[in-house]
Amino acid sequence: QVQLVESGGGFVQAGGSLRLSCAASGRTFSEYTMAWFRQAPGKERRFVAGISQTGAATEYVDSVKGRSTISRDNAKNTVYLQMNSLTPEDTAVYYCAVVRTYIDTVSTNRYAYHYWGQGTQVTVSS
Repeated sequence: QVQLVESGGGFVQAGGSLRLSCAASGRTFSEYTMAWFRQAPGKERRFVAGISQTGAATEYVDSVKGRSTISRDNAKNTVYLQMNSLTPEDTAVYYCAVVRTYIDTVSTNRYAYHYWGQGTQVTVSS
């Protein structure tokens, strides 16, 4: 089985930054596409950012483009999401998700992902 553990969330003031981490175990990390989703209270879980097996392909939701960077360190079995210029609209539980793939692409569809972490809370105050 694949286990995912998120960390790095917390309270931050608007304009601040956070780096979320997701540590994976159980399978060959380099064979998996990895992504971050978020879910605010009363809202659907939505795609935030994703990164392909090799890191060659990345995808971002429009609201975080230009201020967020997803990266991965396969040697450490970890994926990161650096978020800058945070706003209260970024407040949500952030989930790490992975799926094994055979091509170096990213899906933005939450139903494509087979494994999920427990989530880490990000709260941005104004």
